[in-house]
Amino acid sequence: MVITSRSVPGEAARPPLLGGRPLGHGARPAGPPEEPSVRARHARRRTKWSPSGRFLLRAAAVTAVLTAVGAVLGLVRDQILAGYFGAGAETDAFLVAWTVPEFASTLLIEDAMALILVPAFSRALARRAGSLFGDPVRTLVRATLPRLVLGVAAASALLVFLAPWLVSALAPGLPDPQLAVDCTRLTATCVLSFALAGYCSAALRAHGSFLPPAAIYVAYNVGIIGTTLVLREPLGVRSAAAGVAVGGVLMVLVQAPSLLRELRSRPVPKTEPKPPAPGGGDNRLLVLGMIAPVVVFALTRQSQILIERFLASPLPAGAISHLNYAQKVAQMPMILSLMLCTVSFPVVARALASGDAEAARRRVERDLLLAAVVVLIGASTVIAAAPQIVGLLFERGAFDTGDTAATAAVMRVYALGLLGQTMVGALVRCYFSAVRPLWYPAAAMGAGLAATAVTGAGAAHLWGAAGIAGANAFGITLTAVMLLLGAHRQSVPVDVRRLGEGLLRLATAGAWATGAGWLCSVAIDPPLLSLTVAALVVVGVFLLFIACAAKAPEIPPLPRSRCRTLRPLRRTPHARPSCAASSAAEASPVGRDVPLDRGRTR
Repeated sequence: MVITSRSVPGEAARPPLLGGRPLGHGARPAGPPEEPSVRARHARRRTKWSPSGRFLLRAAAVTAVLTAVGAVLGLVRDQILAGYFGAGAETDAFLVAWTVPEFASTLLIEDAMALILVPAFSRALARRAGSLFGDPVRTLVRATLPRLVLGVAAASALLVFLAPWLVSALAPGLPDPQLAVDCTRLTATCVLSFALAGYCSAALRAHGSFLPPAAIYVAYNVGIIGTTLVLREPLGVRSAAAGVAVGGVLMVLVQAPSLLRELRSRPVPKTEPKPPAPGGGDNRLLVLGMIAPVVVFALTRQSQILIERFLASPLPAGAISHLNYAQKVAQMPMILSLMLCTVSFPVVARALASGDAEAARRRVERDLLLAAVVVLIGASTVIAAAPQIVGLLFERGAFDTGDTAATAAVMRVYALGLLGQTMVGALVRCYFSAVRPLWYPAAAMGAGLAATAVTGAGAAHLWGAAGIAGANAFGITLTAVMLLLGAHRQSVPVDVRRLGEGLLRLATAGAWATGAGWLCSVAIDPPLLSLTVAALVVVGVFLLFIACAAKAPEIPPLPRSRCRTLRPLRRTPHARPSCAASSAAEASPVGRDVPLDRGRTR
């Protein structure tokens, strides 16, 4: 039930949840009665936040715009690196050092930190609604943030000290290892800043604030670009490594003020609760058994980069650079496709915290199909017009036509695994939304990593960098299949058969669209015109195939308006609960202290 200004006064005066369930008629929470001022303050706070599917649409739009800006700045960053340093030994040395921020980003911002802290903050926010004294959110911050800072600061210092050994292990065949060591010591400082940025992002998303977290990669790339342009003459490629350190600090600065405002938005209680006992409450996320499955999964997933660069280091100079440029461009459709899952992840976590698994299931299934549509259209465009994309983006300065051809060939192979990458990123949120994370995702990722290593070792000798990219696509696709088949074990019981059939039809549409786009790209000479026509044809053929295919998968838009539209025509009492239930599933609140029980009737 959502408390509004039209609610019965007696209903609005009591906390909506007790033990995770709505209170019945006349029920009262245990303990002393609330003072009228306290009741009024709690009622005002609960009526302040009531987002719907339109809120999710706006949040996704804001995230999309800022993600697109960050992606464009990332391309500008890569263009600066390609133009100034080319695709040779100097760039390879920097990209080995780039492994540190790539790992730190996955572990501390995108995967592990978010998968651990978003559910934790969601549970704290759900308990905040019925908490008269103390703030579970502040208690969680006090219990986790100081230990996190101490741990990651020590890890950053250790990486600086172990940089020579780390470079030798990552890329033993580098022609200039000392340059890679210098760059690694500069990039190691981002471990602390990325941890703070990831903590702020998880907390803000759980509160329903998406603008500052979406802006972090804009700030990050601005820091790298500005530092590289200013310090390129005295430092060379080391200037880009210094830019990583500057960008990490900017990621924290764009979020910290918003998080402080969110934490101060709740009035300070007169009586603070006693500190939780060690190992109790949300301190469980500090226990190794709770965070280990998430950390192992994140590390295993990012280890694909280690395998790629290890296998590519004995290849001719520039192979690591070709893999890097191809991967950065090819993964853009995946990043865009996962924006919706990023926005709705707190919704799923809050639904599970409130015991509404059905609302979580519907949200996850819709997100998976929508993400698949976006990534398959993007992957089809990448495969159809890879040379034109690479040429327009990078072919200038030290990046010549040979680099364009090599990068385009690798990028086309990478694109074959984009659907698998998207499915892994979306499905793993189901496994880690529950109170206790499961080990199955880490095991599935380990199997995919082993497949990547085994197939990549042989493919690198036969096809070079393209063979390594093919091994990556095979391994991540295997992981996605395993996660989909094991979905019945998770807290969100998705319909595996329905999802599998829908994804297969979407993949078939993508194959037809790829062929049509490729024919257009080879028939038109000007690169920009060729890319534009190929992209339009891909979109048109894909949507036409979906519209005409038998049993095409249902891909509804984000905001549901059917109940609102049909409400004047459905005034019978038995129709109202159905509409309310649909509204609760499709327009679940995301933030603050509003429980996800809007569709429940009394």
